[in-house]
Amino acid sequence: MLVGKAGRIAAMLYLDHAATTVMRAEVRDAMAPFLDDVYGNPSGIHGISRRVKNAIEEAREEIAGILGATRPLEIVFTAGGTEADNLAVAGMVFGPDRRSKTVTVATEHEAVLETVGFLHRLGHAVDIVGVDALGRVDLDGLAGVIDTDTAVVSVMAANNETGVIHPIAAISETAHAAGAVMHTDAVQAFISEEVTVAATGADLISLAAHKFGGPMGVGLLYVRNGVVLEPVLHGGGQELGRRSGTLNAAGIVGLATAMRSTVDDRENFRHRVGDARDAFEDVLIEAFPDIRRNAPTDTRLVQHAHLRIPGVRAETLLIRLDQNGLAAAAGSACQSGALDMSHVLQAMGMAGAEADECVRFTFGWVNSKADGLEAARRVIETVRGLQ
Repeated sequence: MLVGKAGRIAAMLYLDHAATTVMRAEVRDAMAPFLDDVYGNPSGIHGISRRVKNAIEEAREEIAGILGATRPLEIVFTAGGTEADNLAVAGMVFGPDRRSKTVTVATEHEAVLETVGFLHRLGHAVDIVGVDALGRVDLDGLAGVIDTDTAVVSVMAANNETGVIHPIAAISETAHAAGAVMHTDAVQAFISEEVTVAATGADLISLAAHKFGGPMGVGLLYVRNGVVLEPVLHGGGQELGRRSGTLNAAGIVGLATAMRSTVDDRENFRHRVGDARDAFEDVLIEAFPDIRRNAPTDTRLVQHAHLRIPGVRAETLLIRLDQNGLAAAAGSACQSGALDMSHVLQAMGMAGAEADECVRFTFGWVNSKADGLEAARRVIETVRGLQ
C-alpha cells in the first residue's frame, strides 16, 4: 500500500523512520528516466552509456559540494551504509599503513561491530570503548586507547537506536593527534544534523540514501584525499579500484537529489519534527510520569523518542500498537523485526527486564505535530489496555 502525505500506510501511522523513511517525490522524478529510457552501463563507451556516466558524475559533484569535499572523486558510491562501514573499517585495517588496530564504541551499528569482530578473529587488535547510562561515549576512555598502532577510529555521529549525538569533531581531533584516520557513520544523523567534512573533521563518512528520502540500496563513503583503502569487493575496478561493481545510476541520482532536498529542508525539518516529537513525549509523560527517556534531552536527534515504559513489554506493546494503527520498533533498524536484547541498551547498563520495556518511536520528514499528538493518543490507549 502507498504512503500518503501524512506518512501513513492506509490507516497506519508510521513512526519507524529510523529504519527507513518515505521517498521524496522529487527523488522518484529524478530517478525515473534511469529506470526506463536511460539504461546503459556507465562503463560502456557508446552514447547511452556516456549519458548514464555523465549523470553519475554530475551527482558525484553535487554530493561533493554538499559534504564540502575538496574534489568529487572523494565520493565512493556503495550499495548502502553497511557496505560503506565495511569499506571504511576493513579497508583501513587491510590497507598499506602498518597500523592495524581499530578503536570503536560499544553502541556502534552492527555494520561496524561485526566488521571489527571479524578483524579481531583474524588477529587484529581491537579496543571497544564503553558508554554511560545515557549512551554517551567515554571520551577519556576513548583517548586512552587511541595510540600509534591505531589505524582507524570509528564512532557514529548519532546512535540509530537512542538518537544520542556524539561529539565527532572533538573525537576526530583526538584521532588525528595520534595519526589515526577518523571514520563516522552518519547514516542516522544526516537528515537533521550538519554532516560535512568541516563540521565532523572526519576522514571517512558513511551515508545511506533511504534514511533521508532516497532509495534503498545505495549509499556512499566519503574518503579524504590521501587516505588509501584496500577494497573489500573485488572485480572490475570501478570507483578508482576502491569499489568494484556496476554503478547504480538511478540510485545515485536519487541519492544526490535526496541529499540536496534534505539540506534545503533541514532547518524546517528540525523545527517541524522536533515539535512533533516533543508533543508526543509531553503527552505520554503527562499520562505516564514514570516513562524514562533513554537519551540526554539536549544532545539527541530531534526525530528520536527512545522510551522505557515500565511494566509493559516492548514485544507485546509493539504488536498491540500495530493492531491499533501505529508502527514503531525496538532495537536497531537492521533488527527491528527481531526483539533480542539490544547491544546498545546492554552497553548502557540496562538489565534485561528494563531493556525489554524500551520502544523506539522515530519521526520523519512527512510528520507533523498533529501526528505526534495522534500517536501519543494511540500509545496511551494501547498501554492502558495492557495494564
